[in-house]
Amino acid sequence: MALERKINLPLIFRTEGFLLLIEGLFMLLVIPVTYLYHGVNAYSIPFSALITLMTGFILVFATRGRKGETIRPRDGMIIVSLSWVVLSVFGGMPYLMGNYVPNFTDAFFEALSGFTTTGASIIPDVESLPKDILFWRCMTQWIGGIAIVVFTVAILPFLGMSGMQLFVSEMNGITYDKLHPRIMHTAKRIWAIYLILTILEVVLLNLGDMDLYDSICHSMSTISTGGFSTRNLNMAAFSNYSQVVVTVFMVLAACNFCLLLLSVTWKSFNILRNHEFQILVQYVLVIGISIALTLIFIEKKSAGSSFRMAFFSVVSSLTTTGFYVTDYLRWPVYLWVTLLLLMFIGGCSGSTSGGVKIIRHLMFLKNALLELKRIVHPNAVMPVNINRKSVSSNVVYKNLTFIFVFVMIFVIGVLALYGMGIDFDTAIGASSAAICNTGTSIGRVGPFGSYAFLPHIAKWLLSLFMLLGRVELFPLIIIFTRNFWR
Repeated sequence: MALERKINLPLIFRTEGFLLLIEGLFMLLVIPVTYLYHGVNAYSIPFSALITLMTGFILVFATRGRKGETIRPRDGMIIVSLSWVVLSVFGGMPYLMGNYVPNFTDAFFEALSGFTTTGASIIPDVESLPKDILFWRCMTQWIGGIAIVVFTVAILPFLGMSGMQLFVSEMNGITYDKLHPRIMHTAKRIWAIYLILTILEVVLLNLGDMDLYDSICHSMSTISTGGFSTRNLNMAAFSNYSQVVVTVFMVLAACNFCLLLLSVTWKSFNILRNHEFQILVQYVLVIGISIALTLIFIEKKSAGSSFRMAFFSVVSSLTTTGFYVTDYLRWPVYLWVTLLLLMFIGGCSGSTSGGVKIIRHLMFLKNALLELKRIVHPNAVMPVNINRKSVSSNVVYKNLTFIFVFVMIFVIGVLALYGMGIDFDTAIGASSAAICNTGTSIGRVGPFGSYAFLPHIAKWLLSLFMLLGRVELFPLIIIFTRNFWR
């Protein structure tokens, strides 16, 4: 798709203005929590909301003549990448205004980590923060979670930047176009599913040992596969019941939201027949049982706690949520290395999870096996099939390129962090956690760790990696190419 020569700056400013208005309205929703727990003297959230709303209003009002214009692919790529930065700059103000972080770098890092649903925190003692700040912290992940789903499902295909038509997984004549002919209607339906799942989890958690406040916060972090918690012990601070509920909803959040939408709206559609979902379940069952048995027979732990910790850790890593119930770094090395590899796999496409995504791994493996057959039968036509549908060679090439670039960026991150004097385990953990949007990894950024010790330059590098992982690399990378600006 050809790119237009000129950048429509007024339209970009107008779009960012609307995003700031939405962000400001979400901040207003936190104000009741502020006054409920801190009274009328707390000002960081109200002032941040006021500044955000005023900035958004000014941008929208100043570009009111651009109403009704169509966003072109080139403008869309800039908007997609810029939006996360703008949201994070204003989303970090509550941390700065209340002096909960020492500088702008930490505030931006914490906010971007929230909006990208990474869950990497520079705050070692989260229980020292006021409850309204913790609430906003979890809400940034909830906002970012639905934003990335709408972005990958409804926006990227129209910018020519995604193979989402494949990821939706056609079955029984249901095609991508049948989701709905208009983007807004599709987005609204996905919003509804996202909200329903959140409310349902709030109700179930509230039936256990969580109060309403903790239930809402952890539900927002779960459905967005973010991993922020209100407790220093993370999910280990809550009962087995709560951990099981969170495990189930992490799996749901890692499912393709188009599949969930079609499963609700099309009676003939069966999510259980989707290859990507099947592999997600297989990974959880096989690896979860293997780790549990290892903990039982080698670590001599009880069967109940072994299965609970194993399945929770596997699901949290595979869905890139980053919640934890134990310090898995105390397990045998090959177990936490397995969890590290699961972070790279990620959940299903069109979900809130990060990583490479299962569909790309499936495509890679099928193409590799076919290459072996093509050597024996060079004249045979052997397309890659996903869900009984042939995938074009162009789509296969794009997604294999994605995997290669993804791994290269991870390696560059490891070398850069190691060059900054960070130990090798932590360099691997931080680089993987950022690019996979996992947050919790290995080394000093493992369970019960934080990113506070990192130098500023490392935090900015990881911020870039979080953004790259969230927008799936290419929409951001292409902005830095010469051809984009010609």
